[in-house]
Amino acid sequence: MSTPFSECLYCQDNELLHSLMIKICDLEVSKLFLFKEQSYLGRCNVVYKDHGVEFHELSDEQRNAFMNDVAKVAKAIDTAFQPAKINYGAYADTLSHLHMHIVPKHKDGYGFGGVFEMNPQKTTLSEAEYIELIEKIKMGL
Repeated sequence: MSTPFSECLYCQDNELLHSLMIKICDLEVSKLFLFKEQSYLGRCNVVYKDHGVEFHELSDEQRNAFMNDVAKVAKAIDTAFQPAKINYGAYADTLSHLHMHIVPKHKDGYGFGGVFEMNPQKTTLSEAEYIELIEKIKMGL
């Protein structure tokens, strides 16, 4: 069952979205957000511009543009944070909006060697620290 547009976290750009993430910028066909929960330093979300779209429903051009946005963000995160591995997650069981989690992981860091936790609620930062992370990511874009 798909989430109605009127209830979509990303489309409504509401208080809940802003309590979870900080918008970094617009990309070619997506928006880039930094998660406020930073157990995985630099964890971001690339959110497709249109609501209710499944990955397989995109045209070749749309899919390539979305994946180009994802790759561009991953490269910026790799440059900024030099993780041992970047995990990618495209979940949307309860939210019908195409998005891709970009999760940098470090060998001695939180959750390395396993599936990343969606929202572990272990690490939040100061406003200045969020700004610093965002600037590091933007430099790589």
